[in-house]
Amino acid sequence: MVIITLQRKKCIGCNYCVELAPNQFQMSKKDGKSVLLKSQDKKGFFTLKTNDEGVFEASQKASVACPVKIISVKQT
Repeated sequence: MVIITLQRKKCIGCNYCVELAPNQFQMSKKDGKSVLLKSQDKKGFFTLKTNDEGVFEASQKASVACPVKIISVKQT
């Protein structure tokens, strides 16, 4: 299982996550911040749990590239 978490409120809208993992992230036209697709919001932490191991590598690259370090990716 892959668990991806995004702290959306801290997003600066740099777009790196969308470039590196477009199947998991997109930019909001409303406020210019990143959106973790198909995620659940819990107190500002948007979390996606998936059994698709194929998303791990791209999401991990997005996590490393994020200048404000608001993306966490875990593989269990």
